[in-house]
Amino acid sequence: MPIVFCSLEIHLPYSHSLKDKRNILRKTADRLRARHNFSVSEIGHQELWQRGRLGAVSIGPDAKRLEELADSLVREAENILGPDLISYNIEFYDHD
Repeated sequence: MPIVFCSLEIHLPYSHSLKDKRNILRKTADRLRARHNFSVSEIGHQELWQRGRLGAVSIGPDAKRLEELADSLVREAENILGPDLISYNIEFYDHD
């Protein structure tokens, strides 16, 4: 059974508090979750105002389909965040 993990590194230069940052990340995670079959959560930089990391994970019967879903999730994140998405990483795991 293939598993895909996407990590999204985010820089929020206009965020002035943790509350601002968490509001943006929560809205982004909710939108990604609603449009894609992924579980999404904040996974890093919790103490920093202007940095964030979201992790998204999904499982499926076919690695090719998961690759398409991961690419779609990243494109959606780019549309939502624009230049605030500074990098992303997609990793695949196979679990028997």
